[in-house]
Amino acid sequence: MKLRIRGNSIRVRLTRTEVVRFGETGAVTETVEFGSPSPVFRYELNRSNTDDLIKARFEQNCLSILVPIGIAENWIRSEEIGLEVMHPIGDNKFLRILVEKDFACLTPRENEDETDAFANPLAQVTYG
Repeated sequence: MKLRIRGNSIRVRLTRTEVVRFGETGAVTETVEFGSPSPVFRYELNRSNTDDLIKARFEQNCLSILVPIGIAENWIRSEEIGLEVMHPIGDNKFLRILVEKDFACLTPRENEDETDAFANPLAQVTYG
């Protein structure tokens, strides 16, 4: 699972295997280690049965993105690429949350393993 944070925006991208795991177990987790004595940073995507809103929380060095079961199951089983929500965080501020299926890049990148990425639909587009 890839994580991108920019300002008040969080974006995660899942490979094909991770989407399957999310469907089977309801969770996908990654960790980033900074070396001793620094804590480990964990980020995770979880199915939630609490309500009908996608949301995020940060507790104990863990960023959790919670996706309601119905929304998660529809996304997993469909051709839908991504889920996006503007989650209100108070004081007229919002956190943009995106959960996406990870496509292979159109231009190969050195040291980038994309064997488990979804086929990029733009790779089939021909110009001329």
